[in-house]
Amino acid sequence: MKQDKIGIAVVGAGRIGTLRARLAAKHPCVGFLAISDRDPAKAKALADVAGANLHTTSNEDIIAHPGVTAVIVSTPEQEHTRPILQALKLGKPVLVEKPIGFSLSEADQILETLRETKGNLRVGYSRRYKECFLRAKEQMLQGRLGKVVGGTARVYNSRAQAFSILKRDPHATPVLDVLTYYVDLMCWFLEGNRPVEVVARGQHGIFKEAGYGAHDVTWAIVTFADGAVVNFGVSYALPANYPTLGQSDRVELLGKEGTMIIDDDHLDHLMYSEKGIPHAYVPNHSVNMAFLGSNTAGDWAVGDFWGPLGNETRAWLDSLVTGAPTVHTTPQQARINLETTIAIERAVATGQPVRLPLQSEHS
Repeated sequence: MKQDKIGIAVVGAGRIGTLRARLAAKHPCVGFLAISDRDPAKAKALADVAGANLHTTSNEDIIAHPGVTAVIVSTPEQEHTRPILQALKLGKPVLVEKPIGFSLSEADQILETLRETKGNLRVGYSRRYKECFLRAKEQMLQGRLGKVVGGTARVYNSRAQAFSILKRDPHATPVLDVLTYYVDLMCWFLEGNRPVEVVARGQHGIFKEAGYGAHDVTWAIVTFADGAVVNFGVSYALPANYPTLGQSDRVELLGKEGTMIIDDDHLDHLMYSEKGIPHAYVPNHSVNMAFLGSNTAGDWAVGDFWGPLGNETRAWLDSLVTGAPTVHTTPQQARINLETTIAIERAVATGQPVRLPLQSEHS
């Protein structure tokens, strides 16, 4: 449906909600912007920065507001379901941050409501909107690799960021909160294929000593329906002052007629400053040496925000106005991503292979 003017509600005024709201405020077709957060100071601060028309502590009121035509859900992961369901029942399109949730039963409830309402829901896996991965997807669409038989995707980050995430939500382990991006990427590259078995191992250490259940490092071998075998790995336990400001990753695809290697470690733009370089995700944390460009969401530069989250947000807003399709992750794929990461953690815990799909009652 094409719209000349759209009204956006941003539910959750944290780091990502702040970026989404500021980007929405700059979009030429957004005529109304509203902010909600359970912390009234946060809601007001973001409303002031973004120039919002309204702010409140009530998610329900803001989603139901007649000036709101679409909703961005940027709450903590455990609080995604209620605002999604309310918006869908009111016929308002939704963009929700990944993962769709931490429970398969909640994901199934969302999918059932989506079917009943014939609504519009997309999930914010912003790595799809990073230029290197968009280029990679185009090569897959052109069939230049032939049948993909295997691959790897691994991602590193510092423990400073991991502790910041875990303090926000202890359930947001590196597997469920971060490796899910790369499960999504591989499923997108191998579209029409899906994971069917997981074997995984993990190693406790730093995070367990700090009172969290997360593993310092996790490696998984995931077999897809057509037999392709992909290795996934994550470690968010690198030293706190390691130079990355976000995800440092590497993705490889091995095909019968071609090979693609995507080096996204950000070693190409190195900066050292005795004044310190602030970490975009971790408050009051800075490093002297940094891989510029490694901030996962993107970067502010010359007055605007550039990078994957900016691309993703603008594409969604453009789609609301024009009706044009986008490459945002569907809720159906988001459920597959969720069950795959749950299976990885279960395979680590049991030491046994885990078959997919999982049943929601076992989540």
